[in-house]
Amino acid sequence: MSHGGGATRLSCGVQGRNVHAMNQVGCRSRACLIVLICFCAATWGQQAPQETPNPVLAERPPAKTAPQQRVIAGEGNMQLDVMVADAAGKPVQDLQPWDFSILDSGKPRKILTFHAFNDETVKPDPPVEVILLIDMVNLPFQQVAFVRDQLDAFLRERGGQLKQPTTLIVLTSAGIRVQPRPSVDGNALAGVVHELHGNISTINSAMGANGMLERFQRSVHQLANIAENEANRPGRKLLIWVGPGWPMLDRPLEGDPARNQRSSFASIVELSNRLREARIVLDSVAPGDSSMGSGRLATLYQAFLKPVLNEKQAATGDLALKVLVTQTGGLILGPDNDLAGQIDRCVADANAFYRLSFDGVKAAHVDEFHDLKVVVNKPGTTVRTNTGYYAEP
Repeated sequence: MSHGGGATRLSCGVQGRNVHAMNQVGCRSRACLIVLICFCAATWGQQAPQETPNPVLAERPPAKTAPQQRVIAGEGNMQLDVMVADAAGKPVQDLQPWDFSILDSGKPRKILTFHAFNDETVKPDPPVEVILLIDMVNLPFQQVAFVRDQLDAFLRERGGQLKQPTTLIVLTSAGIRVQPRPSVDGNALAGVVHELHGNISTINSAMGANGMLERFQRSVHQLANIAENEANRPGRKLLIWVGPGWPMLDRPLEGDPARNQRSSFASIVELSNRLREARIVLDSVAPGDSSMGSGRLATLYQAFLKPVLNEKQAATGDLALKVLVTQTGGLILGPDNDLAGQIDRCVADANAFYRLSFDGVKAAHVDEFHDLKVVVNKPGTTVRTNTGYYAEP
């Protein structure tokens, strides 16, 4: 993509060498993703159309210069991006290592390295990337035009000069289309958004529970693909999910309950670790009058915020969008009619964060969950970061 005023295109499909590269990803990761697609819809393969192959996001070169850091000891094997805000929601800056405490499953851990970033003196290198994912699978047809106009308003602010390099991803029932590379040219990106039109989805309300299940599977599967690819790219990313999100499947699924739970747990573990390793902060923004984002459904996800320690505790609700947003330290905004304002709020403090490293507690068994809590000794502050991770022996 040109950073000038030229047109920008979304690319579809992959070259053979990229498909080969994706096949080299760890066996366990691929197995978990396959299980996620198949674990509860025996008829899905008969109903679903042929999907467009997913593009592989190009790997960016490493940063030319290392950001300033305070090295206390060697780099730890666990890294966290930590956002600290005051009572008004503004970033709290100028904190020092001794202002932070890390608890790993209740046990204090020593901070080994400390990075402090802001918009003025120490900016992240590479810059924090904003990924706008337009969810055409779950967005009601009648809201597509409104979302398009709101995205246009956001992209054209300040004369189209975006604060952060931005990438567009469009999720449809046929797969995903990905912008080849990030850009700060908001006017060019707005031209791409202008070409988006609502299409009659192959997954509709007449399909009932099967349709809801299919939308859930496709959405989570594509999020896992994105996280898998982004894990190979340096830097922190803000993945802003534009739309109401996929259906909340809070009831037991048909089929073998034990098998479903094993599949769900494997997907929970893999997606949780992939999002953290990719340094993705997942944010949720939603337009007003969304049938999937208001009323009882708006808070239903809160019943699934508890840690999932083993297979017997796993449920599909643990893979809800807002659950994953909370686990990555992201923001849940809307639904309301100021979608551009919601995106602005997500991006506003992109460069104001702290990066800490520490050595995680040794795991006693496979996929051992570790609860994470970062405490700041400043009254009235709010801390957002990853809420946990799954460790291996």
